[in-house]
Amino acid sequence: MQPTVVEIDGFRGRLINASHADYDVARAIWNGAIDRRPHLIARCIGTADVVAAVRFARDHDLEIAIRGGGHGVAGTAVCDDGIVIDLSAMRGVRVDPAGCRAWVQGGALWGDVDRETQAHGLATTGGIVSHTGVAGLTLGGGIGWLMRKHGLAVDNLLAADVVTADG
Repeated sequence: MQPTVVEIDGFRGRLINASHADYDVARAIWNGAIDRRPHLIARCIGTADVVAAVRFARDHDLEIAIRGGGHGVAGTAVCDDGIVIDLSAMRGVRVDPAGCRAWVQGGALWGDVDRETQAHGLATTGGIVSHTGVAGLTLGGGIGWLMRKHGLAVDNLLAADVVTADG
């Protein structure tokens, strides 16, 4: 059942529905051939927002699409009549140069990671295209320039915070 009021308890990010001026821009993804119209776009600013959006989708029986970088050719980052949990505002990257590790938020692009790691003389195994999302590329394996020497991006993933369907 689709709710008529656009409000999610505890949500701090932006909620965008079809009546919002930014709706068409917010639902657009890299593959311009994809024209899907979600009921709601929840632009999250933190993990608590993701949890709130997942619970909202569960409580209202809405299909969920997750948008990290929105770069996937199949268009899975957007759905018709469901909720897009948009992580594009969550692009933080923190680097530990001594440990050769980086912590990356779900909406970060490879260009964000490259910029931060290169400041410390480091590089990653992921992403050849800078506007590709880290999460999607990594979960799909993660082909990059250094993969022959250091493996795929997913081979170098040490941990992930995962929000399950029960929120």
